[in-house]
Amino acid sequence: MALVAPPAHERKRVKVYELRSNDWFDRGTGFCTGHLVNEEARIHVESEDDPARILLDARISREDGYQKQQDTLIVWTDANVTDMALSFQEPEGCAAIWEFVSEAQQRLGGGPVAGDGLSDDVMDSAHSFSLPPPELGNLPDIENAMRQANATAQGRDAMAKFVVSADYIAKLVPLVEMAEDLESLVDLHRLCNMMKTLILLNDTSIMEYVVTDEVILGVVGALEYDPDFPSHKANHRQYLADPSRFKEVVKWEDPVIRRKIHHTYRLLYLKDVVMARILDDPTFGVLNSLIFFNQVDIVQYVQNNAVFLRELFGLFGPQETDVRRKKEAVMLIQQCCQIAKNLQANARQMLYSSFITSGLFSVITFALKHVNASIRMAGAEILMALIEHDSLMLRGQIFKAIQDQTKPLTDTLIELLLAETDLGVKSHMADAIKILLDPTANTQSMEAIGRQNVDFFARFRSNSAMAQPENFGLEFYTASAKKLFRPLRELEGRESMRTLTQQEIALYSHLVEVLWYFVRQHSLRSRGFLEQENLSARVAQLMQCPEKHLKLTALKYFRVCIGLHDPFYSRQITANRLFEPVLDIVDQTMARDNLLNSACLELFEFIKRENMKDLVLHLVENYQERLERITYVPTFRELIDKYEQYIAPPPENLSFTSVETEATPLRLRNSGHFTGLAEPDPVQAAYFEEGDDGDENAEPPPPATNGSTPVKPLVDYPEDDDEPMDILAGDMTSDPSDPAPTIEAAPPSTPSPPQNAAPSPPERVAEKRRREEDDDDELGKLTAQPKRRSSSSSLGSATGVTAASVGTGMNTRRKKGLGGKDGGAGKKISISLAVKSGEREGA
Repeated sequence: MALVAPPAHERKRVKVYELRSNDWFDRGTGFCTGHLVNEEARIHVESEDDPARILLDARISREDGYQKQQDTLIVWTDANVTDMALSFQEPEGCAAIWEFVSEAQQRLGGGPVAGDGLSDDVMDSAHSFSLPPPELGNLPDIENAMRQANATAQGRDAMAKFVVSADYIAKLVPLVEMAEDLESLVDLHRLCNMMKTLILLNDTSIMEYVVTDEVILGVVGALEYDPDFPSHKANHRQYLADPSRFKEVVKWEDPVIRRKIHHTYRLLYLKDVVMARILDDPTFGVLNSLIFFNQVDIVQYVQNNAVFLRELFGLFGPQETDVRRKKEAVMLIQQCCQIAKNLQANARQMLYSSFITSGLFSVITFALKHVNASIRMAGAEILMALIEHDSLMLRGQIFKAIQDQTKPLTDTLIELLLAETDLGVKSHMADAIKILLDPTANTQSMEAIGRQNVDFFARFRSNSAMAQPENFGLEFYTASAKKLFRPLRELEGRESMRTLTQQEIALYSHLVEVLWYFVRQHSLRSRGFLEQENLSARVAQLMQCPEKHLKLTALKYFRVCIGLHDPFYSRQITANRLFEPVLDIVDQTMARDNLLNSACLELFEFIKRENMKDLVLHLVENYQERLERITYVPTFRELIDKYEQYIAPPPENLSFTSVETEATPLRLRNSGHFTGLAEPDPVQAAYFEEGDDGDENAEPPPPATNGSTPVKPLVDYPEDDDEPMDILAGDMTSDPSDPAPTIEAAPPSTPSPPQNAAPSPPERVAEKRRREEDDDDELGKLTAQPKRRSSSSSLGSATGVTAASVGTGMNTRRKKGLGGKDGGAGKKISISLAVKSGEREGA
């Protein structure tokens, strides 16, 4: 049989999907054609946006198991063991490509025939396989034949082929009513087993057929009589036959979309209710795939139909007075947002963009203020879906409302949180407030939005100040935060916490969670608000409530505050004596090993482990007797030991060297800074207080008392710097026969004037600076020569003289700079160079 490819100009619009990690990934939308390349049949898909981009180029092989599902879907597994799918826009396009695939596989010696995924071997088996005629008298034989065929894979395929070709399910459906009329429970149980076996064949054609209008009631009617529960009967037919289950808010003009909506609803009912107990993984995956592709088609129809969107969101205008239709419209939008969670990011972005442009925020506001709890829950789920998709955009919308001096969405959420009685809605509101006020929240970049040409999102993001978290937080703490935490402030005048209602307990629990979330995320901005409102004391007051989960929530707040290592929160806790209710909980739960007691112990263990000195001092100074009574864990005894280390006096001979001990706070040990210096040693102080004119016969200072070896000077310099320099030279060993070297000696120092002489005029600054520079230059020339230290060197060695002279000057400067009478900087020390050439010369 010759293989004829579809004409090239008959391109079929299609979406290409690839199964990745049990989720269908959208490769893109393009145009599909069939080609023959070197006698090979290939499926070719070009991108709709960029024709040069190839979305798919798959070779049709004999091993690929192609299957046609519904009227617009082709699924197969390629040579790389990757599940692929083509979802066509029109059934005609799917039929043309399917015919091309069928002819290609038949030419290769196998493949699908007449719209199924069976090979020639299976087709031969199907011709040889048959079931007895569907009659009540043949039900035992039919059940046995199905059980035998279901034992092998080939038998399962042959049975599926026979059931589809013979329209066997439609012939079994009338037997259900006949068995009910005869009240034959045994036949009804057999019919139920048959329907289970056929559905678990994991054949898409059978699953698509059982949810059609012709047989769905008969199929679920047979499944009502489960032999595993012989004394119970379900009411599946009554539920599915109720026309009120399907509410058409806006008329669906496309009959294909209407049919997919009904089929999707029935598939979901089969998966979640009827077959939930007996579904295996392959059947569960096939049902999910059918549901997913149906939902994709429905969402695409909604977002691309401008007339439908205009009618849908027009119901929330002032001209519409039918409250029932508004409620149904909210539920429809909520279902669309729920479906969008399973879609790819691009498809989800397009749907939300269409909804927001049409007026989604007005729908959310209407739903959150509705008196019906189910409508409020639907509105909360719409809001959470939008926040999870792009919280930054929603934050920008709220801040824009603040700038326009209109009521922002955050105020609506706060009012609903405070007044809501439904615990589920209250939880959604608390989560929404935390996400909207998260300073680290961010989503896809402006470049990605620009590539998608979503003008509405770009318009909101173009103003950076509008979505800036700091500005948004400033506006929130100015007004909205006071409304949010008003119930906590009102606890100040409440005497007993034992009369709280369940609604109040849930509210306080959410408020405390939001509060510690703000403390952790807005560490700087929340301080002033906490101090002004004194909320820490109110949170501690909640520990008197008998509800354990509320106590744990309040305890977590203090654990978060202490874990920040911030002195501000430590002062808040110590100033208000907030450890007292925590210790009360320890006393109450001392004999129990529960979560509440463990949480309290972990708090005190953290304080001890992190060496938080302020908190340890506060605990022991105020609650030492209570701490001593708690002996079943060593934590509190160790806290008292740390306190004693902190208040112990320092050692008498403490040196200036930093000594880190276990009692040293962790932050001080890590930073390496000191809070103070030890007292100086009196012996060292006396040594440094010694003046230039001290007694030459004074005894040297005793060795150090800390066990260190006293430092011995390399050269014994004279203690009195008033002696002439040549005395030092005379003490050195020299050879008189060595000639004295010729060097330029430094000019002698000017003798000091007599005491009764008139004071000389002050030296000019410029002359003083020039003279000091000349001295430095002369000294540099002398010290640049090679140094030789030898006992036989001559007295006239310039290097030796210079070293001795400089050493003497440095020794003098050291003594007087570290505490001498002149105070170091108050006396100018001059260095004189002496040169001996036959006779004594010098200063």
